[in-house]
Amino acid sequence: MSRLTTALLAGVLTAVALPACAQAPTPPLFSTTKVEGTDGVYIFRYQGHQAMFVVTPDGVIATDPIGERRPAAAAYIAEIRKITQAPIKYVVYSHSHYDHIAGGKPFKDLGAVFVAHKNTKSLLESRKAPDIVIPDLVVDDNGGKLELGGTTLELLYLGKNHGDNSLVMRLPKEKIIFVVDFLPLSGTQFRIMADTYLPDQEESMKKILTMDWDRLIPGHPGAGGRQTGNKDDVKTDLDYMLDLSAAVKKATEENKCYAGAIAEIKLPKYENLPGYAQNLPLNIERYCDFWNRGI
Repeated sequence: MSRLTTALLAGVLTAVALPACAQAPTPPLFSTTKVEGTDGVYIFRYQGHQAMFVVTPDGVIATDPIGERRPAAAAYIAEIRKITQAPIKYVVYSHSHYDHIAGGKPFKDLGAVFVAHKNTKSLLESRKAPDIVIPDLVVDDNGGKLELGGTTLELLYLGKNHGDNSLVMRLPKEKIIFVVDFLPLSGTQFRIMADTYLPDQEESMKKILTMDWDRLIPGHPGAGGRQTGNKDDVKTDLDYMLDLSAAVKKATEENKCYAGAIAEIKLPKYENLPGYAQNLPLNIERYCDFWNRGI
């Protein structure tokens, strides 16, 4: 009886333990999602990167041919082709960073016209990366717009933020904006905030909050795979940066940058934000660069 009881208990424990050990299913390598309530706005996700594309009766406007030396472009085009056979007329770069734009050649081979900020073109021409398509058309600091098949896509330059060449894209009819890298979905800034201009980025975030839009498509999905956000996400991002900036400024005045500031500064209000534990020390280091060294 004792052996039977032990065996039964072991079976129960095993049955209880199995669900605890089960892992969440791995998401597919890539996917495409139609933005709810729109006629032709889609999000293409490849691993941890996102791009927006718009299908119109006269063709497709695509953004950010995701690269970083990964075979995303073929999948991106195949996903578009599942929806429409209309030509891909335009590809718009959000900015110059390779992980978002180094997959452009297959789009160029299909005849797409590439568009970017003028500073993006200048930077790419100077670096001469062989696998990155140089833009055909550029917009200056006054921005511009693309019109195709009854759709208008505004290309807005808000000044320096994540680099000096970022374009914020807005679909005025759909009240959607596409902003890459510097507006995580209620998250912390990535690592050491490379290529970030302070406090210019804070000012860009303030400008975005005043704009007319309802949904944000970021260049990376948020926690749990969330693909779109809203103004509350932007407000959280901005508040985090402003509070961190103030804390590091105080630490600088107390001669605590870098080690002391990194060891002592905690922002419990934001400790539940994605990336808090990993990114806070490096975010502090970036603000120490600004307040302590003026860079």
